[in-house]
Amino acid sequence: MKIAFQMDPIEDVDIDADSTFRLAEEAQSRGHDLYVYNPNSLTFNQGKIVAKVRSITLKRKIGDHVTFGDQEIKELSEFDVIWLRQDPPFDMGYITTTHLLDMVGQETLIVNNPFWVRNLPEKLLVLEFPELIPNTLITRDLEEIKEFKREFGDIIIKPLYGNGGAGVFRLKENDKNLVSLHELFSNISSEPLIAQEFLPDVKNGDKRIILVDGEPVGAINRVPLAGETRSNMHVGGQAQPVKLTERDREICKVIGPTLKNKGQIFVGIDVIGKYLTEINVTSPTGIQELERFNQINVAEIIWQTLEEKFKN
Repeated sequence: MKIAFQMDPIEDVDIDADSTFRLAEEAQSRGHDLYVYNPNSLTFNQGKIVAKVRSITLKRKIGDHVTFGDQEIKELSEFDVIWLRQDPPFDMGYITTTHLLDMVGQETLIVNNPFWVRNLPEKLLVLEFPELIPNTLITRDLEEIKEFKREFGDIIIKPLYGNGGAGVFRLKENDKNLVSLHELFSNISSEPLIAQEFLPDVKNGDKRIILVDGEPVGAINRVPLAGETRSNMHVGGQAQPVKLTERDREICKVIGPTLKNKGQIFVGIDVIGKYLTEINVTSPTGIQELERFNQINVAEIIWQTLEEKFKN
C-alpha cells in the first residue's frame, strides 16, 4: 500500500518512544511505501486536497533514523492510507485539518476517522459514558466550579483541550487558588475548563489501555513522580508493566463498539482505579512501551487490521 503520515517533523521524534515512528517502521517492514507531510502543507486547491510530501526510508539508528526523498506535491486521494498523527493542541488549526481530510476521496482510508476525531475529542467523548467516569464538570462559569469544589473538596482542574499533562492542577480542600487559576485560564483561552473529583488511586498509576478497532490489546501503567499529581510521560511519569483487570475489560466492552463504529482504529484510554478519565483518539501513544514490557506488537496488530480493511 501507499501510506502517508500527517505528522510533526519525523526527524525530531524519539525513535525509542514515538508511536508514529513504530507504526511507520512496521509498515516499512511489511513492504508498504511511506511518505510524510507536515499538516501546514495540507491544501485545498481548486477542488483537490494536496500536500507537499516526501518519501521516507527508516532505520532504528538514533540521530540517523530517516532518509528523505525529494519533495513533491501530491493529491492525497493517491494514497491508500493516511495517518492523522500530528500531536495536539486540539485547536482550530487541528480541527481545520480534519475538515480538509474529510474531502479526500472515499477510496482512501484515513486513520483515525477525521470526522469523529473532530466531533469526539478526548475529554468530551468520555461524557457519553457517565457510568464509567468520575464526578465531572465542564464549564467556564466560576461559580459553578466553586460549587463543584465545595461539594467534592479535592479536585483536579485543567483546560478542556489540553494535552500531555500541561495546565493540570490539583486543588485540595483548603486550597485558595481557584479564582486566580480561573483568571489565568480565562486570559489564555476562551475554552471551557474541566474539573473532576480527585482520584487518590492515581498514586498507584494512571493506566493507558490500547484498543485496536474497539478491542483491548494491552496496557501500561504510568506512575507519577514523588510529589507529582500528573502521571503523563511528558512530565516525568514512569511507565511500568501492568495487566488488564476485570474492570478494565468491562470499560473496554462498553466503549469498544462506539470506537469501532466511528472508525477509531488506534485508541488509548486512560483509567485511574475503576474510572475512565480520557479516550485519546487524536495521537495516542504507548505502543513501544507495551511492546517492550509484554512483547505485544501493537503496530503489527494495527497493520493487520488495516490491511484486512483495505482488502475488503
